[in-house]
Amino acid sequence: MRRDPDFFKSDELDLLYMARTLRSALKLEDLLTAAGIDYLVETGTYNSGWLIRRELTGAFFYVNPGDLSRARQVLLENRYKPYEIANAK
Repeated sequence: MRRDPDFFKSDELDLLYMARTLRSALKLEDLLTAAGIDYLVETGTYNSGWLIRRELTGAFFYVNPGDLSRARQVLLENRYKPYEIANAK
């Protein structure tokens, strides 16, 4: 279920997914809510483009570390690619 930042207090949240379109963000909200996972959505900017770089706005989805594996599984089952740390080994 979508929560306000106050719900998580000072808990450190993990980035789950970055939606680039409103359609994708709304679909992901429905999936996480149906699965009973508490999440936080914040807008933020990201860079896109290889030759011509531009700054765009996306929706960043965060979850508690305890819910991360279950939330990742929900995404994978619905053909979403969860966020991966670039240098994770």
